[in-house]
Order: sequence, then structure tokens, then C-alpha cells
Amino acid sequence: MERRDKINYYLDIAQTVLKRGTCIRRKYGAIIVKNDVIISTGYAGAPRGRANCSDLGYCRREKLQIPRGQRYELCRSVHAEANAIISASREEMLGATLFLAGEDARTGELIADGTCCNMCRRLIINAGITQVIIRNTPDEYSIVDVEDWVKEDDVLPDEMTSSYK
Repeated sequence: MERRDKINYYLDIAQTVLKRGTCIRRKYGAIIVKNDVIISTGYAGAPRGRANCSDLGYCRREKLQIPRGQRYELCRSVHAEANAIISASREEMLGATLFLAGEDARTGELIADGTCCNMCRRLIINAGITQVIIRNTPDEYSIVDVEDWVKEDDVLPDEMTSSYK
């Protein structure tokens, strides 16, 4: 019997976590792991006590025909990565890895090009997480060095900031 490799083992767990998600467009599951111990988990869903899109039967972003990757402030859900970060202490997350899996909520198909939105990237950077591993297929994944996100800072060009000096 062939043993499942450790990265796919954790991605399998993240994929199980996403089953709790309440988004009717995309379901994401995240787990944070440090020293081979799961620190926390998170899935996409409305803040505690608020109605989920799955309860309402519609998605506001979908109703407004907002493309994927845009206007997340209109989304009812707290993203999986954010929920995982909220559930752990920064001390536990320093040097940790976040594993992320996503599925299309309607088809159940894996989202092969899934990644963290800019808001979640900022949270991941501040949490001290050093690596994000994203599932692409049942056995393939992408590894992101969070330091690359720090280096890819979206600083405004000089002409846009000159009026603030």
C-alpha cells in the first residue's frame, strides 16, 4: 500500500474543511500547520450570527455580476484563510504553512487556479505564515513563498503619491 505524501494529506484535510463552507459560488477550506501539527482550520462563511448565502439562496456578488477576484468587500463571507487566522494566535502561526483547497460550489470541481485574494494575502503576511500551498488537482499543488507577496508590494507610483507629500 502506497502512503499518501504529507502535503496532499494536509490538502485532503483542507478539502474536507471546505465542505462546511456556505458560499454558493466557491467553497474554500484552509488549515494552518506548524511543526506537523494542525493549529487551526477555516472555511468560507458569513460571520457568526449572520445569514449565509446558502441560507438566503443568492450571492450578492453574483447578482451584481461581479467577476471573480473583484469587489470582495461586497461578499457576505469571511474567507477560509481569514477564518483560520482568526482561530489561531500569531505566536503559533509564525513560520507556519497554510494549506488551501477550493471547489466550485455548484459542480464540486476543484478550482485549479485558486489563490488568495489581496486582503487574505495581507492577513497571511501579518500572521507570520511563511508558505501557502494551494491544491490544483487531487495530487498536484502550487507552493507560494509568502516573502514573494511581500516583495510584490503594490506601492503607488511617485506621481500618484506626490500630492500627499
